[in-house]
Amino acid sequence: ARGVHQLATLLMELDSEDEASCLLAADALYRLGRLEETHKALLVALSRRPQAAPVLARLALLQLRRGFFYDANQLVKKLVQSGDTACLQSTLDIFCHEDRQLLQGHCHARALAILRARPGGADGRAHTKEAIAYLSLAIFAAGSQASESLLARARCYGFLGQKKTAMFDFNAVLRAEPENVQALCGRALVHLALDQLQEAIDDILSALKLGPGTVVPELRSLKPEAQALITQGLYSRCRALLSQLLDTGAPLEDEDTQGLLAVGQALIKIDAGQLDWHLLLVDILMARGSYEEAGTHLEKALHPAPTSEAARARLGLLRLKKGDVPAAARDLQGLAEVDAPDLSCLLHLLEASERQSLAQAAAWEAGTLLDAGQPRRALGYCSLSVLAGGSSACHLRLRATCLAELQEFGRALRDLDHVLQETLGDSDLPRRAEDFCCQGRLLLSLGDEAAAAGAFVQAL
Repeated sequence: ARGVHQLATLLMELDSEDEASCLLAADALYRLGRLEETHKALLVALSRRPQAAPVLARLALLQLRRGFFYDANQLVKKLVQSGDTACLQSTLDIFCHEDRQLLQGHCHARALAILRARPGGADGRAHTKEAIAYLSLAIFAAGSQASESLLARARCYGFLGQKKTAMFDFNAVLRAEPENVQALCGRALVHLALDQLQEAIDDILSALKLGPGTVVPELRSLKPEAQALITQGLYSRCRALLSQLLDTGAPLEDEDTQGLLAVGQALIKIDAGQLDWHLLLVDILMARGSYEEAGTHLEKALHPAPTSEAARARLGLLRLKKGDVPAAARDLQGLAEVDAPDLSCLLHLLEASERQSLAQAAAWEAGTLLDAGQPRRALGYCSLSVLAGGSSACHLRLRATCLAELQEFGRALRDLDHVLQETLGDSDLPRRAEDFCCQGRLLLSLGDEAAAAGAFVQAL
């Protein structure tokens, strides 16, 4: 630094008006710790060009270092108003880390103060732009440690409707801190504003796994329309993920469902009045094997009585886990005709022996109701036996009989078609002949005499 100062002094003797030489001398004096002389040199440079950004930036940093905060604030304000930031990187490289931190802290605090005092309307936009200028200075000063300032600036850009610029800042934070929950939430909202719902859901899911306590207030603060898009998207995604996990048939580990659990709990905190959110959480708890906790939550959510077949079905599954198979069949059968995919997902939570017991109980009850001439009441039990029994031929025949009595011939025929696709041994030929005869009668009921004749011929 001493040699640089001597060289700069020589250059100034050759041309006393040269700003670059003057700044070089001031920088050398700063590096030598001669702050008073640095200040004087910079004042000389400022007197020649009062709006020079390189001079203003150096003076601001120097005054912060010397503790003259009012002067520093005025200098930073002039620097912001100049709008010239091209020189900042090379200027700030000269100063030590501690002094850069002082500038960052000052500019960040000033930006937050501006935002807190931000009025509505056009003035609010002007205040936001001013805050962005201060935050940009803070980011320049901080270098790679600027996450808080980047987050604040990203929100400002979002407020101004500059979505892609906001996305750039959120991405910058996440490159340095991939698990920054606030950045994930912020980027999710930008994705939502850009009609990129799936990307928004991805970010919210990641954020919920890391810090649900931060995410929930963010989501609750959204406008109803935006909140509905996010919550419904989270619900649908979690339903799909849970179904995929259960379809594998493999035992679930806690880590498999930890993220789902966080989402289920968050959805209820956002809107406890949505029954679907409660049922999702119950299903997740059951998938984790926490049946008692699931039962407790379900009872609280459904007090004083179940309000849907989906809710009753969850109660039925919990009863089955306690060994009450007839009661379980009664509660589960109502969902079989209302939402078969949902019931199929629930049945994946059962052991093979439990499904077999349930199928047998449902088939027995269906047969009893059919014998009593109540096919409408029997239909739910028939469908439950089909789903729980893996679409076995005996259960499909039972449902086909029930559907025929209800004159739903098309559905009955589809069930019989599935039965007839199965390969049977010689000992089952009489049963197969009976199936073809039944098929023929159904086809006659549908008015397809030619196809019916073919079925009867095959029966022979």
